[in-house]
Amino acid sequence: MNRILVTGGAGFIGSNFVHHVVRHTDAHVTVLDKLTYAATRESLAGLPEDRVELVVGDIADASVVDPLVDRLDPATDAVVHYAAESHNDNSLSDPAPFVQTNIVGTFTLLEAARRTGVRFHHVSTDEVYGDLDLDDPKRFTEDTAYNPSSPYSASKAGSDHLVRAWVRSFGVRATISNCSNNYGPWQHIEKFIPRQITEVIDGRRPRVYGDGLNVRDWIHTEDHSSAVWTILEKGRIGQTYLIGADGERSNLDVVRAILRHFGRSEDDLEFVTDRAGHDRRYAIESGKLRTELGWEPTYQDFEAGLADTIAWYQAHEDWWRPAKAATEAAYAAKGQ
Repeated sequence: MNRILVTGGAGFIGSNFVHHVVRHTDAHVTVLDKLTYAATRESLAGLPEDRVELVVGDIADASVVDPLVDRLDPATDAVVHYAAESHNDNSLSDPAPFVQTNIVGTFTLLEAARRTGVRFHHVSTDEVYGDLDLDDPKRFTEDTAYNPSSPYSASKAGSDHLVRAWVRSFGVRATISNCSNNYGPWQHIEKFIPRQITEVIDGRRPRVYGDGLNVRDWIHTEDHSSAVWTILEKGRIGQTYLIGADGERSNLDVVRAILRHFGRSEDDLEFVTDRAGHDRRYAIESGKLRTELGWEPTYQDFEAGLADTIAWYQAHEDWWRPAKAATEAAYAAKGQ
């Protein structure tokens, strides 16, 4: 790949992908990002200006998207679509931005890819599959039926279906990846792991929804990045690949691991009102990605990856501190 357009490349997962591309390839990256509250210029700081360009704009605006896609060579370049509204709690309060960005935005990008013939990779989530029972031995696979639970996951399911339809109906050269929960640097503190880390840094008791037994399949964002690049290079057009690192942990287990890291009692936490429609368990079977494309995760020790993430938040208080008070006030207003 010579040139890549990365949508949402100033957000958490997208910016980590941009850093990965700069470290491991010679490709030039154009980032298209609306710079909403969950994205920052700082996440791209230090990257070489001759390799990374930031364009501030909306993926649902064809007048912004089309000129950027027109610059790409279909033979050597690609669009990697990370941009999304992604916070479940926010989707319950106001679903409209999720429909606009996740569905209309994806449609706008697909139309540009259709017109130009450029390679397209769509980044999605395991939440489109709904949830599993805690004692269910199964995991999500590429053949699992969609069963979204929230406006967020429903909007991502809709975007996945659009990609498949544009492949089949119009021959768009696209692939899809559905990934489990990410953790790592540059994640907004409204999200579960950074919220708990920053609460403990501030000397407060972390808060856990419901009984804390909800299970997520955690993956370090660097492993997500390497998986997406592998799919971009080797994935078969029209195929979906699930990305996971065998990181199933309950929310309670994750919070207790954070408390242990800081030398606090594992019981020094607080249970709060559960979130509406809270999915019980996610679990990814990533065998197709590993067997067919030869990908393997680097961060196979979750607690080691968590320790690195904690160290990052300790070292970057100047980045997350300005949003902390408002974030906690919003949770407090909901009793969480």
